[in-house]
Amino acid sequence: MFQDNPLLAQLKQQIQENLPKKEGTIKATDKGFGFLEVDSKTSFFIPPPYMKKCMHGDKVIAIIRTEKEKEVAEPEELIEQNLTRFIGRVKMFKGKLNVAPDHPQLKKQSLKAKVKKGLNPEHFAEGDWVVANLIRHPLKGDNSFFVEITEKITDANDKIAPWWVTLAENDLPNSEPAGIDNWQLKDDESLTRADMTHIPFVTIDGESTKDMDDALYAESTESGDIKLTIAIADPTAYITPDDKMDNVARERGFTIYLPGRNIPMLPRELADEMCSLLENEVRPALCCSVTVHHDGTIGEDIEFFAANIKSHARLVYDHVSDWLETGSSNEWQPNEQIAAVVKNLHRLSQVRANWRETNAVVFPDRPDYRFELSEDNDVIAIHADLRRTANRLVEEAMITANICAGIALNKAFESGVFSSHAGFKPEKLKDVIELVNPNGELPFTEESIATLEGFAALRRWLSQQDTSYLDNRIRKHQTYSEMSAKPLPHYAMGLELYATWTSPIRKYGDMVNHRMLKSMILGKAPLQKPDEKLGEELAIHKKHHKIAERSVSDWLYARTLAEEPKKGTKFTGEIFDINRAGMRIRLLENGASAFVPGSLILDNKARISMNAEEGTISIDNDVNYKLGDTLEVVLADVNIENRSLVAKPTYVFAETNTETPSDS
Repeated sequence: MFQDNPLLAQLKQQIQENLPKKEGTIKATDKGFGFLEVDSKTSFFIPPPYMKKCMHGDKVIAIIRTEKEKEVAEPEELIEQNLTRFIGRVKMFKGKLNVAPDHPQLKKQSLKAKVKKGLNPEHFAEGDWVVANLIRHPLKGDNSFFVEITEKITDANDKIAPWWVTLAENDLPNSEPAGIDNWQLKDDESLTRADMTHIPFVTIDGESTKDMDDALYAESTESGDIKLTIAIADPTAYITPDDKMDNVARERGFTIYLPGRNIPMLPRELADEMCSLLENEVRPALCCSVTVHHDGTIGEDIEFFAANIKSHARLVYDHVSDWLETGSSNEWQPNEQIAAVVKNLHRLSQVRANWRETNAVVFPDRPDYRFELSEDNDVIAIHADLRRTANRLVEEAMITANICAGIALNKAFESGVFSSHAGFKPEKLKDVIELVNPNGELPFTEESIATLEGFAALRRWLSQQDTSYLDNRIRKHQTYSEMSAKPLPHYAMGLELYATWTSPIRKYGDMVNHRMLKSMILGKAPLQKPDEKLGEELAIHKKHHKIAERSVSDWLYARTLAEEPKKGTKFTGEIFDINRAGMRIRLLENGASAFVPGSLILDNKARISMNAEEGTISIDNDVNYKLGDTLEVVLADVNIENRSLVAKPTYVFAETNTETPSDS
């Protein structure tokens, strides 16, 4: 009799209006209840009945009331829903379609579903991977959550699901772009290509590389300097800015590199064949020649020109490295001409690396982790590939080439696609100095590290320290690299200007720079200039590609390491993040990321303290772990469904504070 009483409803509304309200983000648990996270220090309990109106990640306004002498939050108004377009798996209940989102906090939240018009619901089975959209939400006045399936990604047991699902999740293409029947050279009529087919250019790549986009030649001068010539594959010889293929390349931004496979930015017949600098094949190229002096400085004789070139040798990183490092290679022995070119390139890399170590920034050597897959897409092995002599040789040549392009584009047009980095966030300069120079004993000040020269000097100093703790702390105060149409410095590399043009097969921004460099060669106004949106578009593409690469890797790591908790295999973990729940480590043997919860470090909460701001974990008020430290761990759990690893230290803390990890 009280159910529809308008007076009671009005009274209830008045009571709710007078109750305090808080805005926050929903954090769900796997036990049905959740929390309203208001900030890093404030949260409110959400009972299971109230959680049915919201889901993990939603931003809401909630009523705060007291129930059973405990403050609880009841979500009332939706500010921003976490789930819109998402990836999920089909669940069948009594013959009805449901979808469980592919998210650790949402997997148990099965949502009623329908298929969009044009799809056959009978084509969907238990466990299939799908793309869906959330179209109804209880906090929007709907009775319940409801989703629409817009696409089937793949079947439940498809072995290559990690790749298809990840690409769909990030809204990335899963195949190469379609080519055309008759590719034709479309060079500007006034562009002359020098015949350089007699010059013994060499390519140095991985053994399986097909899209070879750079060839190198170096010779010694009478003064002891090195004359370097870089030849870069030229897809802009076939694609003009008004071609449909140019729009395709811009929409993709980059070639997508995932473990075991890549999705090219351009059609394979162009990237792997017609433009690829294949051995003994004549190819159109954009070239740059420059003198690198014996002290590593770049000369002023930078010259860009178009040419037809021919690679005289298709070399492999490991073979060249073996030959340079030991004097011989079982797989490769160069003739006298090619040997001279490789030796000159090696000397160039040494003088340029020495110059950068003194005047710019050199990054520490870290291995690249590579999955070796079988034909059935099973992981055979995970390789830790170190940057060897030949890799550094090519790297220094490419950095030199991109510095030259930055200088040339700035001088000609004061525009181009520049890679830039602004150093430290202005509001963090004081924090950086307090970390590295608290007593004023070092030559670093807020004013100095705000400059390119001072930033690079600080980075060089950090690289010489015995621990990477300060480096890890300081990196959080840096800005992100950007792509700019303006000639801005790249603090993270310690360079005044840097404009990439050496990978136009794989990067759309490099195609734009090719066109601008060709216009410079012809003395004409640029055929194409980067517009305001290009840098932002490329940054978004790059971000999604990195997320996709990491996602597939996590999936493969979980598959590969699933049995390790039973085996008790010991790994070395490097701490790269610390938060209030524990620490994240990278396993140095294979590159996998794992979480170490505080409870597996020490189950006595009163004795352990995790300081995210300082990047430390203390036991009994003594710092035992900090960012950059390494520790021995075993895997405690591998969750294939969530693609996550949980590790625990092999060191066990004593009942009382009588030992430290270093004592064990």
